[in-house]
Amino acid sequence: NSKMSGVETAFRKFAVYGDTAASGNDMTGKNFSKMCKECGVMDGKAVTSTDVDIVFNKVKTKGARTITFAEFQQAMKELCGKRFKGKSPEEALQAVYGLIEGKEPGHVGATKATKVGGVERLTDTSKYTGTHKERFDESGKGKGLAGREDLTDNSGYVGAYKGAGTYDKTH
Repeated sequence: NSKMSGVETAFRKFAVYGDTAASGNDMTGKNFSKMCKECGVMDGKAVTSTDVDIVFNKVKTKGARTITFAEFQQAMKELCGKRFKGKSPEEALQAVYGLIEGKEPGHVGATKATKVGGVERLTDTSKYTGTHKERFDESGKGKGLAGREDLTDNSGYVGAYKGAGTYDKTH
């Protein structure tokens, strides 16, 4: 049915998340946990990350590190009763699939710079002094190699050698 394909699409998207070599046919515990968190299956109250981990380990093949889509469906059957107490197993399962359907992993590849505690002082380039200050422009963007005074000389001559580059002329 169409709901299942929406869930399967979401499963595949989460299964390949963060792993370029993944086929999308099986999912790691990390991605399973991420999926449960981002789709709202894990709410931190009825369903915690511990529950999710336990269920993951319960449904996966012994010795395997990933679950297949079939095992994933089994895991959802386990979790839906916890997440939607008081609903019939079938309704609860549909409700969980409703949460998952059409979802994809959030903020792919976007890492926010932390501004916690002392990090802000350390990453605020306007407060840099001395030689460190030279390495950033006014906007605080790093100049890269250009901002370093002592660039490495790979000419093959000893540093500060006066006659550098004269070899070919005399021989």
